[in-house]
Amino acid sequence: MAKRLTLYIMIGLVAGLVLGLSLNAMIDDGTPASAARLSEIAGYFSIVTAIFLRLIKMIIAPLVFATLVAGIAHMGDTSALGRIGGRAIGWFIGASLVSLTLGLILVNLFQPGLGLDFPLPPVTEASGVEKAAFNLKDFFTHVFPASGIDAMAKNEILQIVIFSIFIGVAITAVGEKAAPLVRGIEALVQVMLVVTNYVMRFAPFAVFAAVTGTLAERGPSIIGNLAYFMGTFYLGMIILWLLLFAVCYAIVGRRTTLLARYVREPLLLAFSTASSEAAYPRTLEALDKFGVPPRIASFVLPLGYSFNLDGSMIYMTFATMFIAQAYGIDLSLGQQITMLLVLMITSKGIAGVPRASLVVIAATLGFFDIPEAGLLLILGIDHFLDMGRSATNVVGNAVASAVIAKWEGKLDPLEPDTIDGPAAPAGHGPAHATDSFADAPSIEGDRRG
Repeated sequence: MAKRLTLYIMIGLVAGLVLGLSLNAMIDDGTPASAARLSEIAGYFSIVTAIFLRLIKMIIAPLVFATLVAGIAHMGDTSALGRIGGRAIGWFIGASLVSLTLGLILVNLFQPGLGLDFPLPPVTEASGVEKAAFNLKDFFTHVFPASGIDAMAKNEILQIVIFSIFIGVAITAVGEKAAPLVRGIEALVQVMLVVTNYVMRFAPFAVFAAVTGTLAERGPSIIGNLAYFMGTFYLGMIILWLLLFAVCYAIVGRRTTLLARYVREPLLLAFSTASSEAAYPRTLEALDKFGVPPRIASFVLPLGYSFNLDGSMIYMTFATMFIAQAYGIDLSLGQQITMLLVLMITSKGIAGVPRASLVVIAATLGFFDIPEAGLLLILGIDHFLDMGRSATNVVGNAVASAVIAKWEGKLDPLEPDTIDGPAAPAGHGPAHATDSFADAPSIEGDRRG
């Protein structure tokens, strides 16, 4: 089923590409009326995509809560939780710095904005993107939920993680008396995996609608106008992927090739929908197949969604410097390093904000006297850039989970049928000896070791 779904998503992607470009070619005649008509058509297609993303948001909170609480309950030793958390944060900080630095190096090397020579806009002209100034008080207080229910209702992933940690640690402290609650949460994990299976069957239609609507409204020219900028940025992300997998290979070993194979489907889903959230359930399943114990994956992965957005990191320095180059604004090496550190800090306070990268960039431009209206240069192609950012975020968090599991010495051994290739019989997967909820049915109803 997993292979068929990947095929269907690819079919939806190609079909959307063909139909979107065809609609644009047939209707767009350069008049405001045709533009309005295309916008209306894109709006109809966006209904399908919006429904799918809402369904994804529907399952994220209970899935994160249930898997994380069950994982902590089976950890037994709360010191292990602190150790895993410390290693995760250390990896996230290092990966973020590498991603930001790589973006800075590449944008200076390729200089995609050089020669555009756009005139400086009036200082009063805004981009239309609401700025989010970094506030230390708001950042730290926002991490902790005022209500666990409210955090789930708003899909505040980091707050859900904090709430789940408290519940999981408390269950461990209570001991045997909490056993019925643990069994109930394990059952919730199984239920949410089945619900996820239902939602994912809708993914190919959502991919088709998203691509069709975007290309119908904007046409091929929106890609061509800034093709060099997009090309160099995607080259940067490919380099980042290779770097992440190389580090993973050095730590985990030859088994890394299996991780690359397992994350293909969530990666494609994130790319097609421009949403790393859409890929969360599939990434969790892919890590389980790879041998990352659920108690580690269910902790590191949601934490990574707040602190380890590698695709967004590389984009922030790349896009900010591109805008500066387009206006002919020279930034010294010291200013660029300062920009890197500013982005490193401010990016950690905006998890869950739609198009969070644009919000952070808008806040950073003014800090370096770069016209905020420069964001208008890239807003038109941001959807296509967001597709790559989302896919890179999935790769970064999958690698982080695998590496931390290896550091913990908890990667489960591969079963022979996994090594040889054929799928394991239904109901059999990696042997998670201490994770009773690991025997839950996989998202597709079968488990492959």
